[in-house]
Amino acid sequence: MEFYEALRTRRSVRSYRPDPVPQDALDRVLEAARISPSGSNRQPWRFILVTDPGLRGELAAACGDQEFVGEAPTVVVAYGHDIRYNRGGYMGEMSFILDASIAFTHLVLAARAEGLGTCWIGSFENGKVKELLGIPDDHDVVAVSPLGYPEGEWFEETDRRKPLAEIISMNTF
Repeated sequence: MEFYEALRTRRSVRSYRPDPVPQDALDRVLEAARISPSGSNRQPWRFILVTDPGLRGELAAACGDQEFVGEAPTVVVAYGHDIRYNRGGYMGEMSFILDASIAFTHLVLAARAEGLGTCWIGSFENGKVKELLGIPDDHDVVAVSPLGYPEGEWFEETDRRKPLAEIISMNTF
């Protein structure tokens, strides 16, 4: 798939077929996350792939009872840790979120290129997800996403985005 087509047609998929993700496609998606940039190449992120149906269901409950999260054959959980760097002079201990988000974006776009659906979940109970997956106390969850083949048609282009003129300024505010 052409890169810009992947960008234009990526959508938040909320219905998944039970078909497993082929290992070669999964490897390419994970490799895209692995090679993503991070500040000073610190790579303060990790990913947990959850395929156990019961655990996927518990994750769905920890994500605001969004049942579709557990429908996909795989759920990806991105987490990270304090990199002891105060980005921008204000981000403090949460600076790792920036790097983890870059890696997660690479994963999401690679998934689209593979014909796979994702839905970046920001509504989750950090403590509950950490408990379910055994994530250490000094790490925090950044994002959760189901990963699988969409049920139905989801990859249509949309015009529901602001025009460039509303989001771009030149030289000053």
